[in-house]
Amino acid sequence: MMATTQYNEYYKGKTGLTVGVKKVLFSEQTPYQKVEVFETDAWGNLMTIDGMVMLSEKDEFVYHEMLSHVGMFAHPNPEKVLIIGGGDGGTAREVLRHPSVKVVDMVEIDEAVVRASKEFLPAVGAWDDPRLTVHFEDGIAFVKAATNEYDVIIIDGSDPVGPAEGLFEKDFFEFCFNALTENGVITGQTESPWVKEYYPSMKKVFNALTEVFDESSMYLGYIPLYPAGMWSFAYASKGIRANDSEVLARVEQGLETFGNSLKYYNKDVHSASFALPNFVAEIIR
Repeated sequence: MMATTQYNEYYKGKTGLTVGVKKVLFSEQTPYQKVEVFETDAWGNLMTIDGMVMLSEKDEFVYHEMLSHVGMFAHPNPEKVLIIGGGDGGTAREVLRHPSVKVVDMVEIDEAVVRASKEFLPAVGAWDDPRLTVHFEDGIAFVKAATNEYDVIIIDGSDPVGPAEGLFEKDFFEFCFNALTENGVITGQTESPWVKEYYPSMKKVFNALTEVFDESSMYLGYIPLYPAGMWSFAYASKGIRANDSEVLARVEQGLETFGNSLKYYNKDVHSASFALPNFVAEIIR
């Protein structure tokens, strides 16, 4: 691959992110999107899709831990989990830390994402775990065909353009509701509160979740390579509040088993992530 000097991602005019690049490790235009992996000067290997950062080896733990454990601990006994997207494998890795889990179905539309991740981000995924099955198909159609099947659904999609656009629509969340079991929980990523261009999709998601689910709320994590660093996530369930005392007790007990393996998520972070600054709460009010 030809050498380049830097990767730029702009989110407002010429304002954005610059990362020093040593070389291009992978670049492929698939039927769905352009998938690239760069060797960087400070963040390890970095994957982008259509020019937007998906993850780096150095900071991926924040996103994957927050996307996974908030919902996993909210459910009293998650045995069957559906991940929509998540082709880098990081969300599955975190889900599989939970000893109650028996089955994880990961539905990734683009096999190139998995192929590039296995080769150039090998430490991110838990690909050899026998509980994990990877399906290369459309996640929306997959969840639409499921009824009362999954305890937790995690939406690990990219930004609301291209193949991920449908993951922000009310119809999709209705499919998820029907695919969940009685105590079902769903989490997903919902963009940066600092980028106003994301506000319409953020409002659409939280309006839909409020209409479809009994409980819904936004929570936050801090990911340095995502636009402006602050990132929002959605939590929704068929009745379980994310900060109920029973949930926090499960977090405390569960982290006795694998908490030492985590770099970001803990009981205090779980609780505090639901505290929204005024300007963030206003986006979805």
